[in-house]
Amino acid sequence: MGTQLICDPDELRTLFLFEKLDDDQLAWLCRDGRVEHFEPGLVFREGDPATCFYVLMDGEVVLTKRSGGEEIELVRTSHRGSYSGAWSAYMGDKVDQSYSGSFYVTEPSRFFVLDAGTFARMMQEWFPMALHLLEGVFFGNRNANEIIGQRERLLALGSLSAGLTHELNNPAAAAVRATASLRDRVAGMRHKLKMMAHGKFDSAALEALVQLQEEAATQVAKAPTLTPMEAADREDELGDWLENHGIANGWDIAPTFVQAGFDIDWLEKVAATLEGCDGGVFEGAIRWLNYTVETELLMSEITDSTTRISSLVDAAKQYSQMDRAPFQVVDLHELLDSTLVMLARKIGDGITVVKEYDRALPQVPCYPAELNQVWTNLIDNAVAAMDGRGTLTVRTYRENDCAAVEVCDTGSGVPPEIRNRIFEPFFTTKPVGEGTGLGLDISFRIVVNKHGGDIRVESEPGDTRFVVRLPLNPTNRAAQPNPEVQ
Repeated sequence: MGTQLICDPDELRTLFLFEKLDDDQLAWLCRDGRVEHFEPGLVFREGDPATCFYVLMDGEVVLTKRSGGEEIELVRTSHRGSYSGAWSAYMGDKVDQSYSGSFYVTEPSRFFVLDAGTFARMMQEWFPMALHLLEGVFFGNRNANEIIGQRERLLALGSLSAGLTHELNNPAAAAVRATASLRDRVAGMRHKLKMMAHGKFDSAALEALVQLQEEAATQVAKAPTLTPMEAADREDELGDWLENHGIANGWDIAPTFVQAGFDIDWLEKVAATLEGCDGGVFEGAIRWLNYTVETELLMSEITDSTTRISSLVDAAKQYSQMDRAPFQVVDLHELLDSTLVMLARKIGDGITVVKEYDRALPQVPCYPAELNQVWTNLIDNAVAAMDGRGTLTVRTYRENDCAAVEVCDTGSGVPPEIRNRIFEPFFTTKPVGEGTGLGLDISFRIVVNKHGGDIRVESEPGDTRFVVRLPLNPTNRAAQPNPEVQ
């Protein structure tokens, strides 16, 4: 607290805040308030209970706010009548009554000071109508933000659900198709095995044939990846060989053997094993091996499809943070990956996704579900900016005591004239009806208010970067569990 001085009503009248008050009101201010002198230093700190309302009479003040683990200067002024402190005291316990920033004096200064309770009583007694109007504006805007913010979250959820349904449908349909085909192939294999049982095989030939079947099944798992040209050439070679060895419609079998990685040498080994058998037995053996290969390929397809479904479900659980505590210490890369999976359909095939992750980045204490909302908003905006064509880069790195996440796009950029407005509520560059203008506002409040971090934009045509910084070791109140995002 500063040194208390004499309060002069006439001097108060020279301050723009009080110039319209009458003599009785000015006398009331001097009686219930006070003038104090402050030496350079801290007057009040961000997050402390808001106990006083300060009006600058002479001197200089600086207002700061913590962001990304650093204290950022917001205002520096010597303008007489500038005020700060418990200005919302008149709303009582309806809102959080703590200082929203830190307040410093840079040179010897004088203030007119009202205790928060006194300021609230003055507002309630002198300006009852204005008080109702202010409350209406404050809570009306907050309710509107909440309603539209909720609608935006529901729209995003609907879009993500549609995308997830589409992503799940593809592997599920593939698994169903492969299962039906597998049943046919197994039935065919049983039929061929029965025919072979009536053939002229000695025990050594039959044992060798079963060994070839085992080799065929093993080979499928390590089949090489061929270019379309290489595959076509090998299919021609195998098709010719099968035709020359009396296999009817050998061209239909050749692609399956090529897909499994077989070549002429392997077919020659089969022929040598069955040397001396009649042509029907040989053809039956080839088709039986073909069924074996097809069965293995189909089982691999079913495995891949069900693994994909499992991965998508895991990504959805990671994204929604289902069954997890609201506040956790997490790997940011898991959150980013799950968001990219959920947005895969919206990103589309025309956009290349590049991930540049610093895997040495420590885990971050945070609200994961809400950070996923931030990543969703930033990636969605980046995709829209590129209009379906370009490169989306998601980058992480350490910056001092913060974890930094960049979402970059190659779109047309954010024009300089609106760069300072993009985090404002309801500001949008999208056509009417296509955007609420709350995506970046919500992201800002989650990052800054709830995590004590920082979010900024750097943009030029072809290179726009939204940079989010989150404290690795948060010490301020904003980064602790259970704060409300205002």
